[in-house]
Amino acid sequence: MTGLAALTILVVDDNPQMRTIVGTVLAAAGVRRLHYAPDGLSGVRAALACQPDVCFVDYEMPVMNGLDFLSAIRTQPSPLRFAPIIMLTGHSDELRLRRARDLGVTEFLCKPVSATTILRRLEAVIVRPRPFVQSSNFFGPDRRRLKLADYAGPWRRQSDGGVIEL
Repeated sequence: MTGLAALTILVVDDNPQMRTIVGTVLAAAGVRRLHYAPDGLSGVRAALACQPDVCFVDYEMPVMNGLDFLSAIRTQPSPLRFAPIIMLTGHSDELRLRRARDLGVTEFLCKPVSATTILRRLEAVIVRPRPFVQSSNFFGPDRRRLKLADYAGPWRRQSDGGVIEL
C-alpha cells in the first residue's frame, strides 16, 4: 500500500504491548501520524482531537470498552462518524461479533495479531470501503458484502458510495 504517510490512525487498547505491536507495524508500513489511547474514553477524546482516518480499537477495556467507543464515534455530528473502525478482540464468538456489527464496526481483527493481518484489515477499509447505511436504529458501514451477479430481486444499494437512507 502506498500513501499511508497521509493517514492519521488512532490505536485504542488498554494493553501497552498491543498498542506497541499495532503501532510498530503501521509505522513500518509508512504511517506517520499515529495516536494512542489506553481506554475507550481517552480514545474518544483523542479521536475528537486528531480526527483519525482509521481507528484500531480493543473490544474489552476498562473505563469505556470498545462497544461504547464505537457508539460514541458513530453518533458524532461530524465526518468522524464515518471513520473506519477495526475492532481488536481475543474473543470472536458470534454474540460479541454481532453486538459490534450492530453498532457499526467496519472490520474485526482477532488476537493474536500479525503484521499481515493488521495490514490486510487496513487495506480492506482503505481500498474497499463500504457505503454507510442509516436507518432508524442503525448507522454504519453496509453489512452486506456479497454481490451476486445473478440476483434478480429489487436493488437496495446505491452505487455512489454515500449514505443510504432506509
